[in-house]
Amino acid sequence: MKISNCRSYGAIVIVEGTSMLEAKNFALKLSKVLDLMYINGYDHPNILAGQGTMALEILEQVPDVDAIVIPTGGAGLLAGVAVAAKAMKPDIMIIAAESDRCAGFYNSMKNGKPTLTIADPTLADGLAVSVVGVNAFASAKNLVDKCVCVQEEYIAISILRLLELEKAVVEGAGACGFAAVLQGSLPELKGKKVVIPLCGGNIDTTILGRVLERALVADGRLIKLWVTISDRPGSLAEFTKSISSFGASIKDIAHERAWLKNDVFSVQVQAIMEVENSEKAKEIEEFLIKKYEKVIMGPYGIQK
Repeated sequence: MKISNCRSYGAIVIVEGTSMLEAKNFALKLSKVLDLMYINGYDHPNILAGQGTMALEILEQVPDVDAIVIPTGGAGLLAGVAVAAKAMKPDIMIIAAESDRCAGFYNSMKNGKPTLTIADPTLADGLAVSVVGVNAFASAKNLVDKCVCVQEEYIAISILRLLELEKAVVEGAGACGFAAVLQGSLPELKGKKVVIPLCGGNIDTTILGRVLERALVADGRLIKLWVTISDRPGSLAEFTKSISSFGASIKDIAHERAWLKNDVFSVQVQAIMEVENSEKAKEIEEFLIKKYEKVIMGPYGIQK
């Protein structure tokens, strides 16, 4: 989507490398070969200043705000907002939130300097920067009150919650701040007035579909199970009736006979179903374990 949108405005888009670091290095070489100016999207001083205007808008609209939670990758937005917000309201809390699969700013704060961090694949691909900006880090390091790393499952659930409750389509990078709250990493903000920018809505519809399914699994609302039942007439109907009594909706069901090591009068049923919540999933699991000898539940809910 991002590439298509850029090209629709007449931009020449070159896709190169397997990470943002490789793409950046290629862009730097290309700028020298073609004698073009390279503008760092998260570390150029003018970019930082422009991003800082968001803090001005926040303080204008919510003057009594206690904290701002900023999705963080290259730290440009974080730096701009931190400088502007702290200058106008020194007691405001500035919190950085980033994916734990690319915790570049967290590692840099820990080491006291921009630190190379290998970026693993993440839903927050817009934040997958291997090295935070030098100018951004220098500007933000003494102004950020806390930095939290967010699990992928909570990023997925945040996208789901925003779609369900706010009817807003937000990409993984933009949902990181909200994910930090859902994860329970910011208990000190309870009862406070908090601003969480949802900065980014560029997510492909195909990826959105996958993310929502994974979010349902992480939320304990989509479960997968294997149950060995009798292969005699009526057994499957009895199984599905039992499931329906819990208000579950079966999305997919399949039988397996050939690879089953039980007697020939048994069949293994694989079912994928939607349930109300993880508590209801637990109830179904406990019921099936009591009723059938062999029950295997796929993982559901966030694994601690």
